[in-house]
Formats: sequence, structure tokens, C-alpha cells
Amino acid sequence: MNAPAPSVTELLARLVAFDTTSHKSNMGLVRFVQDYLADHGVAAHLIPTADGDKASLFATIGPHDRAGVCLSGHTDVVPVEGQAWTTDPWQLTARDGRLYGRGTTDMKGFLACALAMVPELVRAPLAVPVHLAFSYDEETGCHGVRPMIAEMGDRIPRPRMVFVGEPTSMQVVDAHKGPVRWSIDVTGRAAHSSMAHLGVNAITYAGRLLAEIDALAGELAAMPPDTRFEPSYPTLQVTLASGGTATNIVPVSAWLSAELRALPGFDMAAVESRLQAAAARLTSEMKVQAPETGITVRQTNAVPPFRADPSSEVVSLALKLAGGNETFAVSYATEAGFFQNAGAPSVVIGPGNIAQAHTADEWIAVSELDKCMDFLRRLADWARA
Repeated sequence: MNAPAPSVTELLARLVAFDTTSHKSNMGLVRFVQDYLADHGVAAHLIPTADGDKASLFATIGPHDRAGVCLSGHTDVVPVEGQAWTTDPWQLTARDGRLYGRGTTDMKGFLACALAMVPELVRAPLAVPVHLAFSYDEETGCHGVRPMIAEMGDRIPRPRMVFVGEPTSMQVVDAHKGPVRWSIDVTGRAAHSSMAHLGVNAITYAGRLLAEIDALAGELAAMPPDTRFEPSYPTLQVTLASGGTATNIVPVSAWLSAELRALPGFDMAAVESRLQAAAARLTSEMKVQAPETGITVRQTNAVPPFRADPSSEVVSLALKLAGGNETFAVSYATEAGFFQNAGAPSVVIGPGNIAQAHTADEWIAVSELDKCMDFLRRLADWARA
């Protein structure tokens, strides 16, 4: 209960030192946070994966008999492989008012600020509790937040409101797009390339489907714009492609990955239907030549678009605490839509600029962490009242 209060920079250094790339375990970081909270008399509830390799963490500071304000963030980061770093990505480096390291902006800077507030929150006679919700595997599709939200209202409280601390330069974001991704498998028939008429070229049919996806993307781009977003329309594109076996074999297989970035309120199911219809039409052509051929379209992940109710308490409170009078929309996705859909009104606000996220020599300005701490101190004052 009398543990010394580390600075934000000290906490960020500890968090950055954990390599929590999404394909690795986050348990070292989670255990560190759990122990840190315990040192301040705060119990943490873990929601582990079935194999115990990862876990989300939920904790409550203050009264446990009512819903509170939740500070939400993810513990995982994107890979550093293939990037030309000039600093050690797993060691926090300070230079010219910036702190360099993987995850400094996205989004361990916010986690460090939330943890730095714990001693002050514990000392305060909070009338409204403050919850901490730290998830895993956000970067690969918001997988960790889903089982945590599933326990809300049962094993853990459902928050009264949620601040998702993704990097927004401490501006209040009340809307974002939602990605949907599909895996598309094309199965053809192999043949010697000199006898092309005996085979069914999987790459050719993948290309035809790609052309249809591109045409549909053009239709979406021509929709009435929502100028709060950049770009102002839903985007659809093929992001990965592979196929073929050898230069002298008619390709027996090909694969595409397609992604939609949908605006709030957009009918995502309509795009799925168009993709399935195009695949079925091309499959019928392929089967004329070879019955074993075809195209399958499988949705692999979907993150809901997000739009806060402009009259909700969380929007007005976030604007008041941030000293702002305007909200913003972004094209990247967060976990806010999951909380919102689960009955916990949300906004996105956090330190750092998204332009620094996922880059080599990722950094966050010390001034951004200072702004976040000022915001959280005003939140603590509000929670006391």
C-alpha cells in the first residue's frame, strides 16, 4: 500500500521491455501489471486464453458496488522485423523530447499513464470507480477484448463508460471505420502448361474475381461521402495474393485476402453477399471443365465500426476533460465498437499520433504523455466528486 510511485517514463520503459508482439505471449507484461496493482492494494482479474499463453486483465479502483469509468488499452504490438530501426525497439530511448521504442505510441504510452495514476486513484475517496481493461491481440483482430467483454455483467462489472486510449493526440474521437476481412481460396486443375486446355487456371479465375472486387470498390467510392472520414467512403481491396506451383504447370491453386473498411451504419453483409455471388458464378464456369474446382470465400474477422451517441455522457465528459469542443472521426479501428455494442458507451482518446504507430523508430512525445496525465488527473477529480 506504501509502494513508491514510479514515473510515467519509468513505467513505459518497463512495458516496452516486454516483447509483446501479437504472435508471442503477453504474460510477462500482464504479471508485471498484476504485481504492480497488488503492491497498491488493487486486485486484478485475468481472462486467460485456453492455453494460458495470453491474458486480458481487468481491475477496479474504488467502490465495487457500481459501474465506473474504464481506461482500456491493448498490450500487444506489431512486429519490428523488416524495419530499419536505429534504436533498440525493446529499450526505451529518450532523445529531443521523444521516447523511442515499439509500442510507445500504440499503445503502451497510454497504459503507462493509466498505471502511473494508480497510486493517486487509490488514495482518493472515489465516488465513481475507475476500471482498467488491458487486452491482448488487438493488432490481429481485437481477439482478446471479446472474451473480456463476454464476462462483463457477470464476473466483472460492465463499465458506465469507456475511454479507449488509442493514439489521437488527446483529441476526442467519436467514430471510426470497421474492417472486415475475407480469405478466398481458388482451386483449379493442374495440367502441363503446353496443354493448358486440359487444366483450369486458378490464378486466372482469381484475377477475374479480383477485377470484380475492384469494380465493387469503385461503386463504394462513388457513394455519398462522409467527409468526417479520410477517405470519405468505404474502401475495399485485395491486400494479399499468392498462387501457382511452377512456371510450366497450369496453376491448381490461388489465394486472395480481401479487406473492407466500412463506415458506421454501412451494410457490411451486402458486400459479403456480392463476394459470395461472384464466387458462385465463377465456380459454375470452372466446374464445366473440372468438377473438383471452385472458389470459397470465408470471412476471417470483423471489427464493428464505431459511432458514439453525440448526446451520451462519455462524449460530453471526454470533451470537458480534454478541454475541447469538437469531436473527430478516424479511419483506423479500435476496440471501442465492441464496448459500445456491449452497452458501455465509449470514446477513443489517447496520447501520441497514429502517424508514428507501426513504424520503425516508433516514438511518442513526452508532451503527449504530459497531456494524458493532465486528462487523467481531471478524470480523477471528477470521479471524486
